[in-house]
Amino acid sequence: MFLAVTMFAQAQVATNIYWVQFADKANSPYSIDNPEAFLSPRALERRANLGIAIDEHDIPVNPHYLQAVADCGAQLLNPSKWLNGVSVYTSNANVIDAINALDFVVNVRNCPNHPEAQQRKERWLAEEMKPAASPRAVNGFYGGAEAQVTQLNVNYLHDMGFDGSGVYVAVLDGGFLGTEEQSCFDNMRQEGRLLGTREFVYGQTSVYTQSTHGTSCLSTMAAYDPNTMVGTAPKASYFLIHTEDGDSENIIEEYNWVSGAEFADSLGVDVCSTSLGYIDFDMTQWNHPFEHFDGKTAPMTIGAEIAASRGMICVIAAGNEGDGTCTLGIPSDAEHVLTIGAVNESGNRASFSSVGPTYDNRIKPDVMAMGEGTYVASGYGSWYPYYNGNGTSFATPVLAGAVACLRQARPYASVQEICDAIRACGNRADNPDKYYGYGIPDFSEVLQMVHVKEQPTASMDLINVYPNPSQGRVKVELKMGAEAAVKVYDYMGRQVFSCDLDGKNHHALENCLDGLESGVYFVNAKSELGNQTVKLVVTK
Repeated sequence: MFLAVTMFAQAQVATNIYWVQFADKANSPYSIDNPEAFLSPRALERRANLGIAIDEHDIPVNPHYLQAVADCGAQLLNPSKWLNGVSVYTSNANVIDAINALDFVVNVRNCPNHPEAQQRKERWLAEEMKPAASPRAVNGFYGGAEAQVTQLNVNYLHDMGFDGSGVYVAVLDGGFLGTEEQSCFDNMRQEGRLLGTREFVYGQTSVYTQSTHGTSCLSTMAAYDPNTMVGTAPKASYFLIHTEDGDSENIIEEYNWVSGAEFADSLGVDVCSTSLGYIDFDMTQWNHPFEHFDGKTAPMTIGAEIAASRGMICVIAAGNEGDGTCTLGIPSDAEHVLTIGAVNESGNRASFSSVGPTYDNRIKPDVMAMGEGTYVASGYGSWYPYYNGNGTSFATPVLAGAVACLRQARPYASVQEICDAIRACGNRADNPDKYYGYGIPDFSEVLQMVHVKEQPTASMDLINVYPNPSQGRVKVELKMGAEAAVKVYDYMGRQVFSCDLDGKNHHALENCLDGLESGVYFVNAKSELGNQTVKLVVTK
């Protein structure tokens, strides 16, 4: 009886979530001419490095529209600038009528939960989290992860010095329970490479709840415990983002993901690893029939395409629905992402691994990685620290970590160049199909295929910040013009100092820089002559 009441209560909550679609971004206080107001210096640096212009997708949702919706009585959840709308909560039908009456609202759609869809997800997750019958022996530097690392030849990148250092990776998942205690992440914590977390399901609560799924996925990349477990990007920096509600299967989770990807973009994240996928929902307007798998229809797919156009490499799980006609999950149909299927240690496709092609007849999955018998951290503490699990959820971060190492080696290559090279270096590239895609990529070959490019020349050389890296003392030199407005940001995009520099009053700025703690910062200078951002590394 308690279970029945609980399920009913959850269903009632789910039916009270709505998506509000706005018509435009008219009269916004934000402008593409002032991107520092909504993108971090690191995000702007990534755009500059990849030659990507700021456009209307980058403009935040009009805050006046959000206030008007809130004034109608709705609780605002997550706005999305890429989709130009906001998810809201209300149990009052009159509130929805009032929102629909706003002249800048296109429509309001209910986003309900469906018990059968939830059961399908629970079966999927249970299969992934179930230990394989024969645990892999622990030996060598990579420990139990050796097979999944060497299958992609990521160890070659590591030997070349490319271990993900300096690369930002976002993991978008359903919870990171146990991450705080798992010893394979001690090195990441000690070196300050767990940069932040964000909750998009329950508001301001912790991401370290609900599920260990994200913990296991993270471990395939971030683990660094030599001779026990070392992942594919053991020295990258990570953001943990919770977008998936493990207690329901609700279309709003697609919108949560888009908001999470926008957050990652604003921080300058380089690689997004997503072990999530969606197919069926209750109401007709939210269902994902075959024709939706065209790379441009589902909300999450649209978001993934925009994310790729911003310069982030999105690595997406194909799904665990096995054979058939397009058994993929959204957003793995997106054209400019890497969709990952699962193979075992011998390179044979796992029977559960989803297949393509897409509705518009594109090859999916793109490539394969080890997702059957993958060695992962459990998130359940020292009594059961590791196991061999099954699922494209695990194949995906294994490959995403390899991509992070490649991004370190080739920081100025475009998303398209990197994705094309990974496909071209698959062991089935000459004969791709809907089961294996282009096969298992060899990252030693990918490294050779992606050409080294020079850093683009800055639009204007306004200031010189030195020494850089600094062990404490930092000097600033105004190189051009009579004055410049200078702002200093931390790696999260938070402003820590600002001043007007005229070539004489260096004292205040240098005192600020001398007082910074160890970490990565961005010094932005803006004058009539142009705009320049300098990355500053402080190591005390």
